[in-house]
Amino acid sequence: MNGPGRFWALAALLTGMALSMSGCKQLEARDQLNKGCEAYKGGHYDEAIEHFQEATQLDPTLQMAKTYLATALAQSVVPGLTTAENLKNANQAMDIFKQVLDQNPNDVNSIKQIAGIYFSIKDLDDAEIWQKKVLAIDPKDPEAAYTVGVIDWTKAHQNKLNALQQAGLNDDGKGNAKAPKNIMQQLSQQNAPLVDEGLKYLTMAVDNRPNYDDAMQYLNLIYRNKADVDYGNAAAVAQDLAMAEDWTHKAMDTRKANEAKKNAGPGGIVMDSNGQMH
Repeated sequence: MNGPGRFWALAALLTGMALSMSGCKQLEARDQLNKGCEAYKGGHYDEAIEHFQEATQLDPTLQMAKTYLATALAQSVVPGLTTAENLKNANQAMDIFKQVLDQNPNDVNSIKQIAGIYFSIKDLDDAEIWQKKVLAIDPKDPEAAYTVGVIDWTKAHQNKLNALQQAGLNDDGKGNAKAPKNIMQQLSQQNAPLVDEGLKYLTMAVDNRPNYDDAMQYLNLIYRNKADVDYGNAAAVAQDLAMAEDWTHKAMDTRKANEAKKNAGPGGIVMDSNGQMH
């Protein structure tokens, strides 16, 4: 065989070998992906992370492996813990989800995961930004609206505790009429935007999920914050507290109904607290 012929033959052989090796790596990546899924289902998150990392290294184009790796890392994030290791896992998970979003900007699952991780590590500002990104894609997502409302309440509540601490007082949950006027007026200005937005999003959550008892309970809480905002207006405060009580009762009734539905057996049979069927 002449020179050019040998060259093209060798090139074809090397190409075939490369394709074969690529195919083998893809198969190995799939195997690692499956092993990771089994480990994840069994609650072995560290083992799952190792398998998913191996899968992404074997086949960088395997988007599913990246998503599963980020999900496993997110699962390992301990809510409220701000240690270096926990933050490392959180940031690594978010980085991978953001890589997925680079390929598919409207991947709601990745956006929700990032929002949830920010919330877990107490970065409320970024958590709210990302939950609103969820709502930009799906305006009727009840969890996203609920979480924005919870964040607003959390910020407003912390503002209130800080303000009352200056006067040596605790929150009475009824508008804090005995607190100094100057402190409450300043708090009113600070919390008014948070309370208005919180009411908007919590109401949205209940509108889109009528049996959302957690959102109802937070509506109770944020109406109590509204009573602080309405400090000095006795009629408005009374109305706020009445609304808070109303949502408390709605939350309790809805929670009972939800529990009864969970316990309902085939054919609508319900077990009562004494174990009797009805």
